[in-house]
Amino acid sequence: MKILLTGANGYIGMRLLPQLLQMGHEVVCAVRDETRLSVDAETRKRIEVVEVDFLQPPQPGLLPADVEVVYYLIHSMSASTTDFDAREARAAEHFLGYMEEVRPRQVIYLSGIVNDQELSKHLRSRKHVEELLYQGAFNLTVLRAGIIVGSGSSSFEIIRDLCEKLPVMITPKWVLSRTQPIAIRDVIRFLTGVMGREDTFGESFDIGGPDVLTYKEMLQGYARVRGFRNWIFTVPVMTPKLSSYWLYFVTSTSYKLAVNLVDSMKIEVVARDNRLAEMLGIHPHSYEEAIDMAFRKIEQNLVVSSWKDSLVSGRFDRNLEKYIQVPRYGVLTDKKALKVQDREAVLERVWKIGGTTGWYYMDGLWKLRGLMDKLAGGVGLRRGRTHPDKIYAGDALDFWRVLLADREEGRLLLFAEMRLPGEAWLEFRIGPDHILHQNATFRPRGLKGRLYWYSVLPFHYFIFGGMIRKLAGTGWAPADSQD
Repeated sequence: MKILLTGANGYIGMRLLPQLLQMGHEVVCAVRDETRLSVDAETRKRIEVVEVDFLQPPQPGLLPADVEVVYYLIHSMSASTTDFDAREARAAEHFLGYMEEVRPRQVIYLSGIVNDQELSKHLRSRKHVEELLYQGAFNLTVLRAGIIVGSGSSSFEIIRDLCEKLPVMITPKWVLSRTQPIAIRDVIRFLTGVMGREDTFGESFDIGGPDVLTYKEMLQGYARVRGFRNWIFTVPVMTPKLSSYWLYFVTSTSYKLAVNLVDSMKIEVVARDNRLAEMLGIHPHSYEEAIDMAFRKIEQNLVVSSWKDSLVSGRFDRNLEKYIQVPRYGVLTDKKALKVQDREAVLERVWKIGGTTGWYYMDGLWKLRGLMDKLAGGVGLRRGRTHPDKIYAGDALDFWRVLLADREEGRLLLFAEMRLPGEAWLEFRIGPDHILHQNATFRPRGLKGRLYWYSVLPFHYFIFGGMIRKLAGTGWAPADSQD
């Protein structure tokens, strides 16, 4: 069966793609930027990739016309605190325009549970998208999920941050709201289970795990799985804005996502029935089983996707391709180069940089810089990295975004997402000549930008000098070329 997978480089899409391939389907991945599809070379050979931005008007002939099933996994909640609902509606309308030409037999949409009488802006938007999609000339199947728990999911990472960092929590009253979490593994089973089933055409189904819990009980359940205890006290006076700041500073979430999450957490998200589970013969995992499975994936370094790699986890929600060409004029630079003996060993260290590995030299100062960035409204260092030794273009790497990662060429290019009075690049390059180049480039924005650069220059001398020596390892020598 030929399947169109929209939002293929999102958290759900990256989990669904290998399952569809394993089932023997032919998959066309629709993404805004082909370079940001984080799949290995073997998977890349097995799929077709189409660049399409559903926020823009449809382009005739762009999508293949012989697709039978389409997965609609496009959401914009993390992109804005004000107009994400308008963006989601516009994307759905343009999607309908494309479907008039494609004419698939079935469209499968992953939505949110909308059973409460008073819905958040996020859930109202999901419901409106459902209503728009039901107007299409295809059979629509809607799956409505609440909190999705899995390694790399935003919900899991927020719970993890809160519990691991705060053994004692003073929490807002929305932690007493009820929800029905579901394991990511079960979400994928439902998404693949309804494919091609006529008894699901034109239907909307709630999907959830067996446990109905308050957010407080979810935090306590996480602690039990991890083998420690936490103390949670609720207060009635914490405003939504203060709650958003609380989530933003304590966890790795972005402020935009924190605002929208707090808005949704005030609403009860409980499934109405489990008829789809009975139809498909699926027995969903419990919440604590989902937490345990997530940690098994983390411990085995098998995290397939993370919400943090979405562009909206940082400061930019636009295509970063234009930043790949590092400017040469009107910039300030710090260039260092060393001759090394073992090129592969150096590349191994470069490819592990950031995250739990750290930055090899004066990590305390890097953490301090991350804290300063967080206080200024930036992303800070808490995003870390998804894989300990694999890097793909588009990945988040602490407060950097990966623009280019070519292991064969020996080049890693990062773009700063921290708050700066300008734009910054950090490049590592090592060619066949065994010379490791480490180039920091800064394009200042006015006098403020120049003052910033010169104020941190003394720190650059020690930090960047120590970092390149650590990356080079033993057996290095000053390089003849400094370019």
